[in-house]
Amino acid sequence: MTTANILKGGFLAGAIMMAMAGSGQATPASMALAGNASPPIGHYEFCKANPTECAYAGGDAGPAILTEERWKEILKVNYTVNSSVQPETDEQIYGVEERWAYPTSVGDCEDYVLLKRKMLIEDGFSPSDTLITVVLQPNGEGHAVLTVRTDHGDFILDNMRNKVLLWSDTEYTYLKRQSANDPGRWSKLQDGRAVAVGSVK
Repeated sequence: MTTANILKGGFLAGAIMMAMAGSGQATPASMALAGNASPPIGHYEFCKANPTECAYAGGDAGPAILTEERWKEILKVNYTVNSSVQPETDEQIYGVEERWAYPTSVGDCEDYVLLKRKMLIEDGFSPSDTLITVVLQPNGEGHAVLTVRTDHGDFILDNMRNKVLLWSDTEYTYLKRQSANDPGRWSKLQDGRAVAVGSVK
């Protein structure tokens, strides 16, 4: 499938999802926060090594206004990074269990997220709307995705799929994400779908 088809199909699907978000669906379009959380060790070490990447004096700018142009940019960044980086573990790449870094040609889930976040910020998205997020997969394994906060809900950029979904339409259990006020800090997430997600086989 070509990039143009991905973008076209993605926007149509996005328009439907945005309509659903305003139709009184049971699950909120935006995640609920539940207090402070400790940062993942990989992110803590990444911030120590790259302090400017984790410093933002602007505070919470509020959810991004989701225009058609911005939606296309979200889809483009997700597709571009997914198709240009091959998945490999930190053990395979660096010989260590955990290391967060910008990928060149290979990387693990956190590396995909770092690059997507960087690209979206360079494209004009606020750091407070591009938040690294830790989730559990249905098999119980940890995973990292990028949450983009918008006025139509929280959308997930994932290296496991090119389609961008509302957080509540994914199969993950959401644990914590970067704080919108300070990208060096993290917040717990209250996933009201946890029971329903856990029951999916």
